[in-house]
Amino acid sequence: MVFYAVKLIGATYLIWLGIKVLRLRSLFTLEPAKPTPLKSIFSTGFLSAALNPKPGLFVLAFVPQFVNPLLGSVTWQMVVYGCWFALLTSVGFALMGVFASRLVTWLKNKPKVVSGLNVGAGLTFLGSGFAIALMRQR
Repeated sequence: MVFYAVKLIGATYLIWLGIKVLRLRSLFTLEPAKPTPLKSIFSTGFLSAALNPKPGLFVLAFVPQFVNPLLGSVTWQMVVYGCWFALLTSVGFALMGVFASRLVTWLKNKPKVVSGLNVGAGLTFLGSGFAIALMRQR
């Protein structure tokens, strides 16, 4: 019974989001954000990252398979692999930032593409909501 209640609430929420996005067409906007103090941006990002258990759980699940006790201190190896992971993640996010900046510049000249993204997102929310609503528990 609880499964169906949660499923129905989730499906209803996705359908509501889809309708809202299709009506307003404002999920993706290219207007500049209002200036925010760097301290506020940093604290929001830090708290979001610190309170999110998924990255830590991923590292704890992924990194140990590369640790070999025969090569020395397991703790040291975990620290080194963790640092490598952090470095590669930072490079990945930096590249995403650069490409996102270029994408925004390109999209500013393509309002039909932005409109299509909004419609696509709305239809995706609607489709997901209806799919979840009609899904049967196995």
